[in-house]
Amino acid sequence: MNLPNITHTNVDVFLNREDIILDTIAQIMKDFGLFGVEIHFSGHIDDAYHELHQQLVDQIDSLLITNSDLLMSILYQVDISELDIARTQADFPRYNQVEVIAHQIIFRDLKKVLFRRYFSSKA
Repeated sequence: MNLPNITHTNVDVFLNREDIILDTIAQIMKDFGLFGVEIHFSGHIDDAYHELHQQLVDQIDSLLITNSDLLMSILYQVDISELDIARTQADFPRYNQVEVIAHQIIFRDLKKVLFRRYFSSKA
């Protein structure tokens, strides 16, 4: 396995295997769960990105209104900076800020999963 070259525009290429999708969803659920925010997955692999993206958009919208400090803590946990968000916004000009943040969360946790797999295959 080679070190994955993942960018914001090729996320779908890496979300083509059920095990990677499930591991990424588990990572997102874990990151949000640490703060008492539940993320659910229907199990429909074919629509996983869109389902997860919409659910994250809904959660982020809610957190922006009710508890922005909690959202900032989640973004810190996932390891997303303002610069990351700005770069993603440039790649997805049609997305609003909440959609960009949701995409960035999926992207970052997918990257964690792929890197973990890469380095564990080297051990």
